[in-house]
Amino acid sequence: MVAGYEVWIHGAGLELQEPVARTICPVEEHDGPCEVPWGFTVADEGGGVLVLGIHASADKAEEIVRRVAAVAGDRRVELRPGRSGVFDELRVQYEIENRG
Repeated sequence: MVAGYEVWIHGAGLELQEPVARTICPVEEHDGPCEVPWGFTVADEGGGVLVLGIHASADKAEEIVRRVAAVAGDRRVELRPGRSGVFDELRVQYEIENRG
């Protein structure tokens, strides 16, 4: 089942946005949609958190966490269920791109 997830990278800010993005979508400018819809936001939870939103299967979400952890260094990386009202556009994007 495909669902919304959030990958929280604790102690990180926008400086990790580009390296993390490239773990999901290695070619910045490509034809067609990304395999996994994604986006970023930040949260302020005692030191800052870079939050990567994804819409994927549970297995793909776990794979993405492993990839993100590899570029996050010693920062704590955790997978959380997607929050209602945050990254809702990723679900819509997934539905549009996977019609048929």
